[in-house]
Amino acid sequence: MTFAELGLHPAILSAVTACGYTVPTPIQEQSIPLVLAGNDLIATAQTGTGKTAAFVLPALQLLTEKSVLTGKGPRVLVLAPTRELAGQVMESARNYGRGIRPRCGSLLGGMPYREQLRLLSAPVDIIVATPGRLVDHIERGSIRLDRLEMLVLDEADRMLDMGFSEDINKIISRAPVDRQTLMFTATMEGDVARLAEKMMRDPQRIQLAVSTSSHDLIEQRLHVTDNLNHKKELLDHLVRDVEVTRAIIFSATKRDADELSRELSKNGFPAAALHGDMTQMARNKTIDRMRRGGIRLLVATDVAARGLDVNGVSHVINFDLPRFAEDYVHRIGRTGRAGANGIAISFASAGERNYLERIERFIGKKLPELQIEGLEPKTSIRKPVGRSGAPRRSGPGGAPSGRFGKPGASRDAQAKPWAKATKPAGSAPRSTPRHEPVIEYRSRRPQA
Repeated sequence: MTFAELGLHPAILSAVTACGYTVPTPIQEQSIPLVLAGNDLIATAQTGTGKTAAFVLPALQLLTEKSVLTGKGPRVLVLAPTRELAGQVMESARNYGRGIRPRCGSLLGGMPYREQLRLLSAPVDIIVATPGRLVDHIERGSIRLDRLEMLVLDEADRMLDMGFSEDINKIISRAPVDRQTLMFTATMEGDVARLAEKMMRDPQRIQLAVSTSSHDLIEQRLHVTDNLNHKKELLDHLVRDVEVTRAIIFSATKRDADELSRELSKNGFPAAALHGDMTQMARNKTIDRMRRGGIRLLVATDVAARGLDVNGVSHVINFDLPRFAEDYVHRIGRTGRAGANGIAISFASAGERNYLERIERFIGKKLPELQIEGLEPKTSIRKPVGRSGAPRRSGPGGAPSGRFGKPGASRDAQAKPWAKATKPAGSAPRSTPRHEPVIEYRSRRPQA
């Protein structure tokens, strides 16, 4: 099937073609006809499947017909969990809607109210909003939803997990009952299922097979960490390995990505950040530099790395664990591509135990834990399993081996670009707790 066969308005079809798309993805092929037919829809699909166009294109099709209702409120409302995701939806709406020129805008937390109030002062076609800011406008009386024809919840599971349940319920209570409702989610269970039952009318269901495979060519490893300094010491050790030829390092925030890339560059590693605050031109430049070999270490946030396609990524390092298990699979898929082997290394502290457990449930197995001699964690985040969990040793970068000698000085006596603290004289060495089987390898870090 092609986009031309979906029955889209010629102006929308022309814009899609101009963007370089002719064949819809499976989620688009299945969703768009159902939405155009007026059905409510629940679509379960992973990030990166093309789901944004699956609801943006039918929403634009709706706007090709004039509304019979008067008022200033939006005809289409899209709720998104983050500003970054909302920005992607808005960009898609503008690109695909260039031929019909809808009036659209965003209501996002952390952004000035003045521009948002100006947007809402005249009739608007599409609003993309984060739930909290939209509720603020509803309570201020600056927006009404009487004219709403289509409500879209993008990444509904994330919004509920982030605590937006009450806000979503307030929004639903103000929306017309005869609206069309679309829900896109990575998982369909618990609170998400209850919300769908409450807000939807006889919805059609689409479920794309969610790949929870660990990617056969990707070796996955885990390092337990005590604190931020410990993480940075581990990262410093790992990126000194010559086998780390090209790596993507994932951080939780844009600020962390900037800071970490600066520290890596300062210490002699060609590095750069990639995040949502950068312009598209700056992002493209950074990615091009990495493809040409000018950047060895790319420190990225999840949103910026979506759709990132760079061949030859030898390692993915999760400096911060993703909050959502689906993102873990998406992250590690940046390596082990085109038939090559890859290595995915994750750091996890006690505060990230819940995230780790979600990931392991999602992929159906436990991540093997590794330790570096001299950089062992003081704490364990695994439940004790008895004395059978004897540690194994492995070499730099985590490759199983026992042939590497101990460093010539203790961990704290060695040169550590990021850690200034020193171990008090006479203090006890780090102990290796009894827990799930641990692989340990010895450090070859250069001495001070």
